[in-house]
Amino acid sequence: MPATTTRTAAEQPTFIRSDYVVLGAGTLAVLAAAVTRFAGGGAVLPFVCSAVAVTLLASLVGRSVEQLGDRFGPGATGVLQSALGNLPELFIALFALKAGLVGVVQAALIGSILANLLLVLGLAFVVGGLKHGTQQLDSERARSIIVLMVLSVAAMVVPSLAHYVHTPAAAHEKTLSLIVSVVLLVLFALTLPSSLRKQPSGAEQDPDHTEAPRWPIWLAVGLLAAAAAAAAFVSDWFVVALEPAMGALNISDAFAGLVIVAIAGNAIENVVGVQLAAQNRSEYAFAIVINSPIQIALVLAPLLVVLSAVFGFASLTLVFAPMLVVSVVIAVILTAFITFDGESTWIEGAALIAVYAVIATSFWWG
Repeated sequence: MPATTTRTAAEQPTFIRSDYVVLGAGTLAVLAAAVTRFAGGGAVLPFVCSAVAVTLLASLVGRSVEQLGDRFGPGATGVLQSALGNLPELFIALFALKAGLVGVVQAALIGSILANLLLVLGLAFVVGGLKHGTQQLDSERARSIIVLMVLSVAAMVVPSLAHYVHTPAAAHEKTLSLIVSVVLLVLFALTLPSSLRKQPSGAEQDPDHTEAPRWPIWLAVGLLAAAAAAAAFVSDWFVVALEPAMGALNISDAFAGLVIVAIAGNAIENVVGVQLAAQNRSEYAFAIVINSPIQIALVLAPLLVVLSAVFGFASLTLVFAPMLVVSVVIAVILTAFITFDGESTWIEGAALIAVYAVIATSFWWG
């Protein structure tokens, strides 16, 4: 009898209010983006509608992956969530490269790292610190995650350094970028088995927070596929609307990529990380937020370099503008210093947000 009850519960989907909000708002946002894209809506409205739609679709992807959690295990779910969470940004970047917006894509890649390391992590520290006081990050795990992040970002910016100090490799930046990209992808493949086996210590030590899936597997997979497919279309509309909106609002390519595209494409980490910190699951929040910039450096940026060459789009290299390189180095160093002691406070979070605001402002004019 208990087995029958369990089976019935697993087969019957259960929706909570936030599920209805995400599904309903996401559907309306996609319809609004489609109408403004094909029926016309000026220069700004199509951009706003498509940006909102991308954000809500990213949230739906994250929610669908969460409902697959118990089936695949926490380690695999974390990797899957980070990988699929970057799908909207991958689509946006590919369509932008097809349109020749290389500067926007490069700024968006660095902006995604900055947004997670400074803005999202800072918000998580502020919310968690004000609500629960000093929070623990598990210093051993924090150090291992930060070290991997420092190494991956360092490798990603080496072609930029080679270019700006005029080494012989500067004349071969496309080839160097492809080689570095392959090395980073191999490094990711080597670290993947460890990621699949391990789970954030906050989840290990706090099983009471583990929630049983509310959706059957067919529904979670179906919504995941639908959200991913819709994200592909909406990302195209987003890029088409991006240039007219930048012209109408007088926004530079650098600011659009660094702030707008980066934040829209990282909606999952923006929401989930802060929610986990508010629930006093600081170690889990830290792992989720930091895992995203690691995957951007190890997977997304190298993959885009390779795909731009394969598909014949505008050539993307890992030679970034000097200010972008300096900004990401500042962000990595600050995050490493703040988190190496294994603790977080709201003051540290406020400082991270302040640095992000200063960096973002410096790119407003280009």
